[in-house]
Amino acid sequence: MERCLVSEAYKNLESVVKLQGWIHKVRKLGRIAFVLLRDRTGIIQCVVDTKKFDIKDLKLESVVEIKGIVKQNKEKFEIQVGDIKIISKALDESPIELNKEDMELNIDTLIDNRVISMRNKKVSSIFKIETEIAHGFSEFLVKKDFTEIYTPKIVSEGAEGGTELFKVKYFDMDAYLAQSPQFYKQMMVSAGYERVFEIGHVYRAESHDTKRHLNEYISMDLEMGFIEDEMDLIKLEIQLLNYIFENLKKRCSESIEVLKVDIPTVENVPIMALSEAISILREKYNKTELTEDIDHEGEELIGKFVKEKYNSDFVFLTHYSKEKRPMYTMPCKEKLTHSFDLIFRGMEITTGGQRINNYNMLKQNMIDKGLNPESFKNYLDIFKLGMPPHGGLAIGLERITMKLLNLDNIREAAFFVRDKKRILP
Repeated sequence: MERCLVSEAYKNLESVVKLQGWIHKVRKLGRIAFVLLRDRTGIIQCVVDTKKFDIKDLKLESVVEIKGIVKQNKEKFEIQVGDIKIISKALDESPIELNKEDMELNIDTLIDNRVISMRNKKVSSIFKIETEIAHGFSEFLVKKDFTEIYTPKIVSEGAEGGTELFKVKYFDMDAYLAQSPQFYKQMMVSAGYERVFEIGHVYRAESHDTKRHLNEYISMDLEMGFIEDEMDLIKLEIQLLNYIFENLKKRCSESIEVLKVDIPTVENVPIMALSEAISILREKYNKTELTEDIDHEGEELIGKFVKEKYNSDFVFLTHYSKEKRPMYTMPCKEKLTHSFDLIFRGMEITTGGQRINNYNMLKQNMIDKGLNPESFKNYLDIFKLGMPPHGGLAIGLERITMKLLNLDNIREAAFFVRDKKRILP
């Protein structure tokens, strides 16, 4: 007999089915016991005659096989149990109460028990939504004629310079974990693909210990050739986010309901120069210390301002200073760049912009940034053989998930957390 999933049981009314999964909860009422069985698709009640079956060995989280007849009880379906087989008995009590709707765990307890915590419906719903965000990102870009690429995570130099790199011993050479696929995205635009994207791990050796930073996270990157300027990228991202959110509504309706998610609309998104945002923060919120960039509190306040004035969960901030952007960013006027961040509910989730496509300009920008062009020769040389005007962006998957689901800590949106204190599990 083939296995029947919980979600498919209703199709077999009055027939015998075989279910396999975990024991979620057991409740005994005299000679009847109710065993809740959980699999990847849901939970179903199984009615057990305790005169026929000894349920004392049915420990929570044991893996079992149940055969029985599908019955309808009012609007719900249940299983009249004919046989129970223990496939894998739980040897210990679960360290967390998985069958509670809200486990109310502190973040360390949650992460220490990450694999087990995913058996909880609310926690698993987070990752179902996160996975579908990534799927929507890919699907949209493939429809827009982007090619998915796979770039190295062991590199000889950082894409953004600086010291925020994890150094690794690579045979008799020094190497680093990639902080971005940036160079490779540009190389693939130059290779004639024109439009490319990647979803992959990136690594930042920043000694942060905040609710919004990870040292290893998932970056959703894209790069496209033959653009006019950063506005082409902003327009594309608005379309992209609309597609992702509509896709979530279609494919994750149950998880959205479980987590009570408010899916935002992405239309009429305000676009303002960073200098304008700084002026607002200085005048309206007394953030007089801000000059060329905004801090996390500034992101929250400008998000609040935009929500109140424009009823938007999003705002694009443009024209960051040369000093605050990597050496490959296209200059704009004397001190600014054709770059942007997207702030979503008070947090930056996207960084993007137009890139320099001229060899001599890029080389000089490296020198101006205090970098040695010889260290980037492999990357720099591709600009000698014809590079179209191009640009791209990167969305932090955990960050967009965190803000969409109103999670308190980005670690809640990480399958397996890597921060300055944790390399397990």
